[in-house]
Amino acid sequence: MNNRLHFLDNLKVALTFLVIAHHAGQPYGGSNGFWYFQGREAIDLGAFFSVNAGFFMSLFFLISAYFFPASFNRKGPARFLKDWVKRLGLPLLFGFFVIMPLLMYAYYLNFRSYGIVTFWDYYLKVYFGLGGKPHGWTGPSWPDMQFGHLWFIEHLLVYAFLYTGIRKVLRRETAGISVKKPLGQGGIIAFGFLVATATFLIRLHYPIDKWVGFLGIIQTEFAHVPQYAAFFTAGIIAYHRQWLQTLSRTVGTIWLIVGVVLAACRYAGWIRFNSQSGYSWNSLAYSFYETFLCIGLSLGLIFLFREVGNKTFRWTEILSKNAFTVYVLHVPVVVCLQYAFNNIVLPVVAKLLLVSAWGIVLTFALSHLIHLASSRFRNLKKEENLPL
Repeated sequence: MNNRLHFLDNLKVALTFLVIAHHAGQPYGGSNGFWYFQGREAIDLGAFFSVNAGFFMSLFFLISAYFFPASFNRKGPARFLKDWVKRLGLPLLFGFFVIMPLLMYAYYLNFRSYGIVTFWDYYLKVYFGLGGKPHGWTGPSWPDMQFGHLWFIEHLLVYAFLYTGIRKVLRRETAGISVKKPLGQGGIIAFGFLVATATFLIRLHYPIDKWVGFLGIIQTEFAHVPQYAAFFTAGIIAYHRQWLQTLSRTVGTIWLIVGVVLAACRYAGWIRFNSQSGYSWNSLAYSFYETFLCIGLSLGLIFLFREVGNKTFRWTEILSKNAFTVYVLHVPVVVCLQYAFNNIVLPVVAKLLLVSAWGIVLTFALSHLIHLASSRFRNLKKEENLPL
């Protein structure tokens, strides 16, 4: 019997689409992104960016964490950690040593005024900082080395280590699922107040979009860490208590409405407080707004996809299997498209839609080709090892 939760696979694909559109829109929507700047004629996509940032990565953490307990129970600590290090660590290294240097080199040549250098000189002297900081360095940090969008994979790897350590300390085999009462409104609201309060306290010192190298290497935006950590933990508990399967229609519908209404208020411009940090009512209000937006959209989308999207087809299986690789590869594909459309005379909205659509299509196509080639290579290796 196949107990796979297809609605989570489909939701993961939808979130991946949204992430691609989010990064495709940054240079066209006023935030400028980082690897490519539109500069002129940008449109205001602040609501789109802030609503996305308010929930979609937290929901990714919840979905990822949901599968940790079963995988750990099935494989044991050593194999569980080995598999996650291989699955996350290799793409992370590839991104750090290959993808990000290429993106940052293109940015260096096109949007900085330090002159033309060879890629190798840039790679050693600027990306890794072996040549000393140039006078008047524009930042945002020195040196240029970073994980970029792969910070999510880095954090997930850290959580895998933490989860393994906690399970080993507890030394409890939780192979079975302990079904308790379904998720109730009181628990959800209490969770929201705790996360919002922690978010407000963190943002006293770490505003949104302030990235630091925690422990020198973990690329972290502390402003959203309370949400990420809380939703990751909730994903693990949700597995043991079957919250996703037992979420009632009443609770799911209410929180879907809450999420949609809060998002609509931001799009309509009715949210007057903003994301500034510091000890202020403004910061407190936004911390609570964003937290309950996150809870509403996350629970609401889980409920919606469970009710209408718990189906699988051949094409949805292909999309789901490629979602992780697409996340790794989508930024260079999107940035290449942004450069390609740079000198084409089109309205900004048209460029945004075209880069988003083609970014989704081309990245999934590239990922699928990589998966096919990898599968073919493994089959050839098996054939080579067959006895005569």
